[in-house]
Amino acid sequence: MKTKNNNSKRHVRLSFMAFILLAGIMMTSFYSCKDNKNDKIEWLTGSVQRQDISNMVTCTGTLEPITKIDVGTQVSGRVDRIYVDYNSIVSQGELLAELDQTVLKATLSSAKSSMATAKSELEYKEKNYERFKVLYEKQLISSSDYEEALYSYQKARNDYNVSVSSYQTAETNLGYAKIYSPIDGVVLSREVEEGQTVAASFETPTLFTIANDLTKMRVMAEVDEADMGDIAIGQRVMFTVDAFPYEEFTGTTTQVRLSPTTTNNVVTYEVVVEAPNGELKLKPGMTATCTIYTLDKPDVLAVPSQAVNFNPGNEMMSEKDTVVWVLDENNFPVRRQIKTGNSNNMYTEVISGLSEGEKVITGKNSQARDLTPPSDSGNESSPFMAQPPRRGGGGGRR
Repeated sequence: MKTKNNNSKRHVRLSFMAFILLAGIMMTSFYSCKDNKNDKIEWLTGSVQRQDISNMVTCTGTLEPITKIDVGTQVSGRVDRIYVDYNSIVSQGELLAELDQTVLKATLSSAKSSMATAKSELEYKEKNYERFKVLYEKQLISSSDYEEALYSYQKARNDYNVSVSSYQTAETNLGYAKIYSPIDGVVLSREVEEGQTVAASFETPTLFTIANDLTKMRVMAEVDEADMGDIAIGQRVMFTVDAFPYEEFTGTTTQVRLSPTTTNNVVTYEVVVEAPNGELKLKPGMTATCTIYTLDKPDVLAVPSQAVNFNPGNEMMSEKDTVVWVLDENNFPVRRQIKTGNSNNMYTEVISGLSEGEKVITGKNSQARDLTPPSDSGNESSPFMAQPPRRGGGGGRR
């Protein structure tokens, strides 16, 4: 009887232990299934929205007037009078300065006298030649006398022509003693003082520098050779100057010059940027820090470029296809083929295939599982759903 009771107690204990073990297994399975159920893939998304897509090249340059003329003198002499100064507003034909005319007037007077003497000599030689010609035709003089009269006449005519040229030169030089403005504009610089002597022996000395119109300026920008492939005429430019560091000025590229400049083995090219200057804030010689927009697409529909480059797992696509994955109203990924335009690496322009406000997938978090590409058959699972394990076909131990 005692043995029977002991067996019953042992059976109860074993049954209780089996129950506890079974309950533990069931609870572990429950929480494991619950965790698997809640292990959803969290996608990184971006919005389809309107963006300004642009690429830029930065450079520096120097401001200068679009039209700038150096005014000089073609004759040497002492500066007698100066009528303008720095920043003077001048008109075309306005008298700027005068050189001393004493020597020039004397030269003109001498040339005039020489011309009068040469004219009298020519008239005498011409009459003498006409007389000798008549006598020669009547054979009353020798041919040598006739030829000598002809020679004297021709020489007198040449001497007179030379004297006329000398007189005209002296008259012109006297006119050069007065310096006139060739254009309407403003005097940027004055290089001489009254009483100073200027010499025009080898090159024309500069007396004044005149800018035509300071309401229009240009930046002579130096662009690195590595950036020249993107530069073209007509591109928008924004620039700043140190005098107004918080104000941006606008301009447009008008010329891309082909002549290179090499400084310390760095090759640059000159790009001309024209800019309005209605308030006259920009001054000649200022240094401009420029941003040239080589790609400028304002307010276009765009998506983050990560969405265009995103590929869910083993998805195979043609190189010609541009595909993004869009979250539908049920927060489920849907494959969408789109047509794209320009890109600045951060955003890509969307020409067709998407609407503003849609959410596109740009990536997945680190807990996301590998994906299988979608099939054309509607019965097969989505590439974004976890797949069951494959059934083995031998090779391993059993």
